[in-house]
Amino acid sequence: MGFYTKVAMRLFRNPSEAVIPYFSEIKLNLKKARLRISIQEYISMAMLTSFLIFLFELPLLSFILAIFLKSFLLSFITSFTISIFLTVIFFLVFINYPRVIMKEKSKNLDNSLPFASLYLSTVAGSKLPLYKTFEIFSKFSKYGEISEEVAAIRNDMDVFGLDVNTALERAIDRTPSKNFKELLWGILSVNRTGGDLNIYLKEKSSSFINEYRRKLYEFSHQLTILIEIYLTAVVVGAIFFTILTSIMSGITNTGGNIIVLQFLLIFIFLPLISMAFIILIKSSAPGGE
Repeated sequence: MGFYTKVAMRLFRNPSEAVIPYFSEIKLNLKKARLRISIQEYISMAMLTSFLIFLFELPLLSFILAIFLKSFLLSFITSFTISIFLTVIFFLVFINYPRVIMKEKSKNLDNSLPFASLYLSTVAGSKLPLYKTFEIFSKFSKYGEISEEVAAIRNDMDVFGLDVNTALERAIDRTPSKNFKELLWGILSVNRTGGDLNIYLKEKSSSFINEYRRKLYEFSHQLTILIEIYLTAVVVGAIFFTILTSIMSGITNTGGNIIVLQFLLIFIFLPLISMAFIILIKSSAPGGE
């Protein structure tokens, strides 16, 4: 437990215990986000951080509003109300942060799943025991989140002495990805019934690869539309605006203002729009690339 967490627990242990029943889902979210902290510690940290932000906001807003409102009492009441509102919003954002991590982990797992399942089916084709298959996969595969998940399964077996089925059940409970959870459920069922794991993994990897191809096909069409929008609305629009304003400056004798507008367009607006398009394309691309 770090210094900040100890201070938070010392100051807000009792209030955090009182509100835990209202945020019971956080415990599971922390587990799936792989944040090694208890729900009581996390809520205490959220309360302490929100309280510090409130202490910083209140005098700052009071000073700023006092300049415009010319009344200390009115500015204090207004800043107090705004600070309470902003503090509550920050507290809720802090509380929901593990869910953001979960979604990011789930996305990374789903992006790697088609190729990781194919690799896993290849290893399973050697007819090794399931725990040995997981051991080889965790040692030699480089699939980010999935390799970490499989390494955690192996750790449950090696360190805690769990059998492979129990380790799989624990992995199913903590993984944030529905697709990976489905894969693990299938592996667990096949292992319990004595089925052919290699056949199951080949079928699942084929299904994941087909789904990945479908996403690539959809993304190619989406990318075509985005490029057309970018070229038409941004590039051509910027050129048209530059030419039009240059003509207007010669007619109306407002060259200084036009130059400022053109400077803002070329050196600020265009780079920002281009960055936004790059972020949009990267976020919507299969694999996040």
